[in-house]
Amino acid sequence: MKLIIVSGRSGSGKSTALHVLEDLGFYCVDNLPIGLLIPLTREAAPQEAPGRLKRMAVSIDARNLSDELANFETIYRQLEDSGIAMDIIFLDADESSLLQRFHATRRKHPLSDDQTSLREAITSEKTLLEPLSRLADLYINTTGLSMYELRDMVKQRVAGRRDQELALLFQSFGYKHGVPVDSDYVFDVRCLPNPYWDHSLRRYIGTDQPVIEFLEREPLTGQMVQDLTGFLDTWLPAFAHTNRSYLTISIGCTGGQHRSVYVCEQLGRHFGQQYSNVQVRHTELPHLRSRGEI
Repeated sequence: MKLIIVSGRSGSGKSTALHVLEDLGFYCVDNLPIGLLIPLTREAAPQEAPGRLKRMAVSIDARNLSDELANFETIYRQLEDSGIAMDIIFLDADESSLLQRFHATRRKHPLSDDQTSLREAITSEKTLLEPLSRLADLYINTTGLSMYELRDMVKQRVAGRRDQELALLFQSFGYKHGVPVDSDYVFDVRCLPNPYWDHSLRRYIGTDQPVIEFLEREPLTGQMVQDLTGFLDTWLPAFAHTNRSYLTISIGCTGGQHRSVYVCEQLGRHFGQQYSNVQVRHTELPHLRSRGEI
């Protein structure tokens, strides 16, 4: 059987992820007590008889007892030893985003009470869930993602991945906004010539032909793409052979508008010919569009 465990801090999008999996045919259980994981999989897994559950997704969050959360790794290893195919998806967002979401919905945080403020509850929840985040196969930072963007990401990265297949995400970002916390590899392309300083190119992005022509006139650009492609061609199969399920490769320039976007597109195009589950995401472009900068 296939088991997906969805976890993360409250307000990070766990319910949205679980709904996507349910729509895709997974039998889903929300807020499962950790102690029931093994009995549930025993009931579902052993026979090919009709009615047995072959694809399940369960959500585990901070409403579990702290002792059970602390014991999660032991249960996880037991499930692993029993031969169950598992993925752990951990969703999170920065604390200011989580605060904003709770204020917008006026929901009560499961760990807050008259002695614990919302901010304190959000902070302590991160510590409580560390046993799950440490074992996560896929970490999704939902800061800045709309519900629809998160649905698309789960659908493409998780549901679109065949068993034993490596799912790749190439994402561009701007260093002035911070390095994405969900990165497995980070590559810095700020050494390439910057189209931003050509005023005629300032409002274009790295997928626009004028920017492409500017960058491809520079030998350094081709060398950078070639070196990154060669490095990843060498090492991605090694990750796949160790049963790694997901890999997020982040490409950064100053603002996340020109150079990193171009390089991400080139890498996505190259590896899309070798891997069936390849996604390209440009972190900063939605924010630049909303501010009218592009």
